[in-house]
Amino acid sequence: MEAIELGREIGKLPHNLQSEVLAFIELLKAKQENLSKKKQREFGIGKGKIKISEDFDAPLEDFKDYM
Repeated sequence: MEAIELGREIGKLPHNLQSEVLAFIELLKAKQENLSKKKQREFGIGKGKIKISEDFDAPLEDFKDYM
């Protein structure tokens, strides 16, 4: 729907509904601003923060009976 068409349709509405449309437009604009402000995740940001021990794959003592 083009902007001119949209304006005509909104103009046909009663004043109270036009106010609701305006409030909804403001809500959508605020929502869009919040989405654009979110920081994009950066690949590799946690590199070096997690350490895995050398014996990670070693069998556990608790499971000796099952091996």
